[in-house]
Amino acid sequence: MSPKRTAAKSAKPKGAPRREQPRRTALVTGVTGQDGSYLAELLLDKGYEVVGVVRRTSHDSYERIGHLLDRLHIVPADLLDQHSLTAVVRDARPDEVYNLAAQSFVPTSWTQPVLTGEFTALGVTRLLEAVRLAHPGARVYQASSSEMFGKAVETPQRETTPFYPRSPRRGLEFVTRKVTHGVARIAKGRARELSLGNLEARRDWGFAGDYVDAMWRMLQRPKPADYVVGTGVTHTVRELCEIAFQHVGLDWRKHVQVDPAFVRPAEVDVLQADASTARRDLGWAPRVDFPALVRMMVDADLERVT
Repeated sequence: MSPKRTAAKSAKPKGAPRREQPRRTALVTGVTGQDGSYLAELLLDKGYEVVGVVRRTSHDSYERIGHLLDRLHIVPADLLDQHSLTAVVRDARPDEVYNLAAQSFVPTSWTQPVLTGEFTALGVTRLLEAVRLAHPGARVYQASSSEMFGKAVETPQRETTPFYPRSPRRGLEFVTRKVTHGVARIAKGRARELSLGNLEARRDWGFAGDYVDAMWRMLQRPKPADYVVGTGVTHTVRELCEIAFQHVGLDWRKHVQVDPAFVRPAEVDVLQADASTARRDLGWAPRVDFPALVRMMVDADLERVT
């Protein structure tokens, strides 16, 4: 007789609990910033263990991640210090690394160019070296700025657009937050005027919550690639003022004054994203449009200003 073919049976008794998959770990530099806080929130909601990296000498407050502190692991490290980065990666053994730390304040990039290079350029190299040495299996996301396109040679900008930089988390030093915070102060009677620079500068502004979703989607792809992310629609600083002041029932022309001191030494006139590759490969699309974003920011600042 020929032997009978039998199916293999599991030794696990019926009704035994299924073994839970281990939680994925994400390491996030710049976690106290605008994008870092939104990204940490997104990853935690997806079930990640999130390790947030902060500088030992950082003056940033934890205001943006205050509601997440009981769910985050905060560790000290510095993009200027190779050893600290290697130690953090070795200890965390992350599945994914998101580098959002940089010197992103434009005026400081002019007054401290060497420090800016140390953070924004060599800091990336140090973090990649830390991953190579301590946990080479991690996937790495590197955040970069649309300012790299600078005086862009084509519009809109896509992944193949050559860089032509003109300068190296929205705090009050950024124009969008400067406008919405100024509007809130004027609406509350705390100020009467708002001084700005070039009102005709155009930008492709979008919601950070949408953009961090794109970051996560990038690291779920099997192969690394560069992606341009943006709404594809540009707006001027003048339009920003119109929407923000209109939201509180004010005429922007009665409160905004142009101050040459706030005009950049080398202005970048138009930055506009062609995010068609991200839409195709990642299935990503922005959900919050520009007017809704401005109103959201004004409302948040109205709550903060007393």
